[in-house]
Amino acid sequence: MALLFISDAARAAVWADAFAEAGEDMIVGEAAVTDPAAITHLMCWKPPQDLLRYPNLRVVISAGAGVDQMPKLPEGVDLVRAIDPGIEEMVRDWVVMATLMLHRAMPVYLAQAQQGLWKAQAGKHAKDTRVGIMGMGRIGTLAAQTLGSMGFRISGWSRSGRAVAGAQVFGVQQMDAFLEQSDILVCLLPLTRETRGILNADLFARLPEAAALVHAGRGAQLDMQALREALDSGALSSAMLDVTDPEPLPADHWAWRDPRVIVTPHVAAVTDHHAGAMHALSVIRATRDNSPLPGRIDQNRGY
Repeated sequence: MALLFISDAARAAVWADAFAEAGEDMIVGEAAVTDPAAITHLMCWKPPQDLLRYPNLRVVISAGAGVDQMPKLPEGVDLVRAIDPGIEEMVRDWVVMATLMLHRAMPVYLAQAQQGLWKAQAGKHAKDTRVGIMGMGRIGTLAAQTLGSMGFRISGWSRSGRAVAGAQVFGVQQMDAFLEQSDILVCLLPLTRETRGILNADLFARLPEAAALVHAGRGAQLDMQALREALDSGALSSAMLDVTDPEPLPADHWAWRDPRVIVTPHVAAVTDHHAGAMHALSVIRATRDNSPLPGRIDQNRGY
């Protein structure tokens, strides 16, 4: 078994050391492949167009936690997302930061700072603010637990409606009830056919008046023009975005200059190179043992 590594040099150096220590074969870059039949695993953000060049390829490992950039893989080839507990904690931290910033009117204060304006805004206790989290997987659950411990009233929305301690969780058919009690809406959904464009004018109209949006899901879930119109109409008061559509966001895009919007350049989490290598090694061992692959994605569902 050999893993073909297609990513940046800094990550390659860390992975090479980890693979050498584990006694596993790793080849960096397609140009270095002398025997395509030896390649059983591929690590990349986007795979090469001609995957059929590798007749024994069994698993593609995404370089990140997201997999919506991946094409449909050939029959018999599994897709695995990156797993790093640090990713989940970092995204949780970004969501908590963003929620607190919107809760405490930081977009207003940042705009005032540009004008040299010293002016207090009305404050609100955490216990009086309802936070609704779309996507109650590991990250959503972590965010719910942390924000709940700070006094926020937490609800969640997920496909399964699976119970989460400390939060009222709504199922897929209960969207209206969920949105009605989301003063701050947090999106942590994976990108699927069902969630593409889900953050749209219709959804914003169903939120409490002057709600706020925290978006750390995927860029294609958000209709940016609908966001602008919702801000202009007062349906939304503010938004903090770590993902956008398009991405990267062009330098002349309105969202950069709108004082009601704070944008970060998809930095809610950064994969730890060593943790990523350890995960890849666990995938290789699971493949060898015919065990369940950690982080395996159902490509029909998108997660």
